[in-house]
Amino acid sequence: MSAVRPGHEHEYEYEGRYGYGPEGQEPAYDPLTDPLPPDRQGSPWFRATNIPPEADDAAPDFGATGMAAPAGPQRQEPEPQEWAALQQPLNAAEEPPHDWYAPGAAADPVTASLPAQAPAPGQEQRRTPVSDPILVPDDETVALRTSDTRRAAETPPGPGRAERRRAAKGRGRRRASAPAAAPVAGEPGKPLSRVEARRAARAAKDSPAVIASRAIGELFITFGVLMLLFVTYQLWWTNVLAGQQADKAANKIQDDWANGRKPDAFEPGQGFAIMYIPKLDVVVPIAEGIDKQSVLDRGMVGHYGEGKLKTAMPEDKQGNFAVAGHRNTHGEPFRYINRLEPGDPIVVETQDTYYTYEMANILPQTSPSNVSVISPVPAQSGFKGPGRYITLTTCTPEFTSTYRMIVWGKMVEERPRSKGKPDALVG
Repeated sequence: MSAVRPGHEHEYEYEGRYGYGPEGQEPAYDPLTDPLPPDRQGSPWFRATNIPPEADDAAPDFGATGMAAPAGPQRQEPEPQEWAALQQPLNAAEEPPHDWYAPGAAADPVTASLPAQAPAPGQEQRRTPVSDPILVPDDETVALRTSDTRRAAETPPGPGRAERRRAAKGRGRRRASAPAAAPVAGEPGKPLSRVEARRAARAAKDSPAVIASRAIGELFITFGVLMLLFVTYQLWWTNVLAGQQADKAANKIQDDWANGRKPDAFEPGQGFAIMYIPKLDVVVPIAEGIDKQSVLDRGMVGHYGEGKLKTAMPEDKQGNFAVAGHRNTHGEPFRYINRLEPGDPIVVETQDTYYTYEMANILPQTSPSNVSVISPVPAQSGFKGPGRYITLTTCTPEFTSTYRMIVWGKMVEERPRSKGKPDALVG
């Protein structure tokens, strides 16, 4: 017999122990302490990691230690020849395994504290092989975990490697076939990435064209409001102010007459007479001059009495008494003089006398530079020679000052105020 090579003594020891070495002897076999034979290593029951929880409750060998065995029935382990039967799966008609044999089932603290019961005579204790190699720790060993293992145990398991690969391949195919749809902002349960958030922020901002159009729109609205206010001021408020100022001027003229003031000449802007147009229901004071701000815009009628445009006064025995007034806005005393017809009275009241004129002719439109219409014998008026005439001038068309409208009249009556009002004012 050759000597054993150094480092291979365990081979002969292993062969002798399991009966197929040179000796051919069957050694004593302890299934709890000795390694498993090669023909039984495939059984999942004998894996060190698959020992069920109740294996820890197996009865110790009190004979080897010399300790007295406790009273009561003890758990009996099967003989070696019974291991093959234990490896066979249960039939469908057999009783299903208990919960405490199921993989991953938590141990019952009440039943775990009771002593194990021995099987009845003639019956074998059958156990379900455990196929899961990973043991789920019970509540008693949770405190022994580290923070990493505890966090791993609390985290639900994710998809496996194969599933992740398939998902990655599917994403690649979808990305190559069609572009990814833009994420819906505000979709519940789907947070936006940084690029998507920036894209959404840019989309929420107004473009320069929108900002410019909005600014232009606001300018137009502001301009429209200002124009509306201006038109309201011109067409309504100026008439209100001019009417108040004209009434004050008329009262002042009448007060001066009552006080006996009779100046030889009137200063520009000073009122000296009152005009009545009964058909148009017009009563308006007459002031010296045709200045726009001091006379016409204050609701009064102005007398052409300065420079080359100077005309006669009503008391003159010969001449043309010419006046001007607004047709629109600022009291608009001559707005409807185009409605006058030949024979309609026009009365001028002074401090001592009523002068009554009858409308004779009208010139609907002429140039503003045509000053011949206020001459002592007005052109185009139809008068043939000198006399005592009156001329009314105003702007036309309405709300413009492009042309002038002219109305002429001829004096028909001179009546002192002491004799009362003329018939044109009484009727």
